Amino acid sequence: MNGLTLVLADDHHVVREGLRLLLETRLHCRVVGEAATGAEAVALVRQHHPDLLIVDLSMPGMNGIEVIRAVRAQAPETRVIVLSIHGDEPHVREALRAGAMAYVLKEALADDFLHAIAQVAAGQRYLSPRLAERAIRSFASEGQDPGMEAEGLSPREREVLALVAEGLTSAAIAERLGIGVRTVEWHRARLLHKLGLHTVADLVRYALQHGLAPEAE
Repeated sequence: MNGLTLVLADDHHVVREGLRLLLETRLHCRVVGEAATGAEAVALVRQHHPDLLIVDLSMPGMNGIEVIRAVRAQAPETRVIVLSIHGDEPHVREALRAGAMAYVLKEALADDFLHAIAQVAAGQRYLSPRLAERAIRSFASEGQDPGMEAEGLSPREREVLALVAEGLTSAAIAERLGIGVRTVEWHRARLLHKLGLHTVADLVRYALQHGLAPEAE
């Protein structure tokens, strides 16, 4: 893969340094720029028009999704690979819809990451094995219990989600489950984080879409 050019975008210098070393020694790629913020990543892509951009979703300022959209609009020839700690379905779906060609988890082995580079350089898409397996299970379960799509939630989180969807307040949920209000609020915050959502309305919508809300009588 001699001659392949890349821009690396991650707000941790040690991560960028490790990626550069791996790419230059194993694939003989040429890293033409490193960015610590989303805006820097877009500027470097616009300046160098690299073959690939490797970007983390959790970038300061302009986040990874916004970076992907900007790059696709301003430098469509540059293919984007997401390298992220977030493996939940909403993050993956949003990144792919924004235009990413691959989604690689930071827990991936070096060989899996390098395989993703090769796949995308060849014009093919790539998902980390764990994400690909989950996608296959999701397709296989279509028409079955829709709540299966919310795998990864604990039984207590499912209970809290269902009660949020009923419209109960934190105090009412705490009384129903026999736990503290702060515990309810912690579970609700965990749900928002795990599912990549932002508001209680998002949680209600998610519960309805995934069959986790009680049916109206």
